[in-house]
Amino acid sequence: MRVGQVVMAVLGAILALIAVGLLIGGGTLVWAYRTQRSEYGHFESRTYLLSSDGYALTTAAADLSSQPWDWWPVDPPASIRLRVRSDGGTPVFVGLAAEADARGYLANVARDEVARWDEIHAEPEQDALPGDAPPTPPGDQGFWVASVVGEGEQVLDWDLVQGRWIAVIMNADGSSPVRVTAVGGIDVPLLWPIGMGLLAGGLLLAALASLLLLGATRGIEGRATPSIATPRSTGYPTRVSGRYRERLSPALWLVKWFLVIPHAFVLAFLWMAFAILTFFAWLAILFTGRYPRGIFDFNVEIIRWSWRVAFYAYSSLGTDAYPPFTLQDVDYPARFSVDYPEQLSRGLALVKWWLLAIPHYVIVGLFTSGLLFWTERTGWTAAGDPILRVGGGLIAILVLIAGMALLFTGRYPRGLFDLVLGLNRWVLRVATYASLMTDVYPPFRLDMGEDEQEPN
Repeated sequence: MRVGQVVMAVLGAILALIAVGLLIGGGTLVWAYRTQRSEYGHFESRTYLLSSDGYALTTAAADLSSQPWDWWPVDPPASIRLRVRSDGGTPVFVGLAAEADARGYLANVARDEVARWDEIHAEPEQDALPGDAPPTPPGDQGFWVASVVGEGEQVLDWDLVQGRWIAVIMNADGSSPVRVTAVGGIDVPLLWPIGMGLLAGGLLLAALASLLLLGATRGIEGRATPSIATPRSTGYPTRVSGRYRERLSPALWLVKWFLVIPHAFVLAFLWMAFAILTFFAWLAILFTGRYPRGIFDFNVEIIRWSWRVAFYAYSSLGTDAYPPFTLQDVDYPARFSVDYPEQLSRGLALVKWWLLAIPHYVIVGLFTSGLLFWTERTGWTAAGDPILRVGGGLIAILVLIAGMALLFTGRYPRGLFDLVLGLNRWVLRVATYASLMTDVYPPFRLDMGEDEQEPN
């Protein structure tokens, strides 16, 4: 077994997954910073209509005392902007104060506290607090850390500072009621460099992942095992076989889900590598008309490994022989191979995997994922509300029947085995076609049995 190449493929897949996350995160931050900020340079909320029959509108206390200020590389870490306009033309006051100062000034003052003010909720949630009029107009107080007052739209800018803070909106003369429109905004200067850093890190990891994945495919071009016969050719490039054994362990299939966990773990990363390498192969086909031989053989070996595990486990239950941990073509009851295409169509590479294969996807979906149908909720849910339900795939149902037969008789019915093999063969043919490994369209034909039969 080429342990080094498997390790490189797994590491390459892990790095590629991290790279994708970094690229998506960095791209999202850069896009948002460039396109989603207002003309003032802030990310702004929608315009809210706020009103109070009392004398003030306040926000809930914003707790900035527990933020990681010590290690944040810039000061201030962010700035906020409040844009407020009186709905009735009355001069408006907007101020920010420490929680203790604001609550002391507004003690026993009738007001509304805005408990929630965000993009998710169409209307802000307000709590009305009873009381009397304020003792003096807000502009006469000296504790505001930032404040603006006047007619028309008032804009309050403030750099974040540690502490617990409350925003207060009032009529400038302290009268009631208070009717305003308000927009909140925030600017975080580090978003742009963070986004660019994530993009750079993602590109670097993507390059490293590509080198590891391509390195995993080196030295395997055209590698074969002469002492082991390949599955018999039937004219189609993909060949799938499974050796029938009538008597199998009656109960081993009940725990195979546990026994294949190590294989599932390795294959999860190998299939990530498969997807990335297939993308490279797609680009190569578009420019050269050829599928790189090293990538082709490596991808075939990943499918071969997967087919051995599937044959052992719940795609067939065809053998009790534990699958080997190897990409090589070894003497095992389940075999898989694909003829290497010397030339492939550039045009088909653009459409066959998503358009031409659709009819087969529908059929394979029935084999593997089950029937999709609409129904209506009943019982405690609202009647008439449609939901999507998924039934068991045909292969899974047949394999369950085979498992029950083994449990009670210790025998695998031959006809059932042949049918299960035929269904899996159809699935693997479609998989190789959709993976760009051949231009030969999969036949709409169920070739059952251990080996494929020559077409009539």
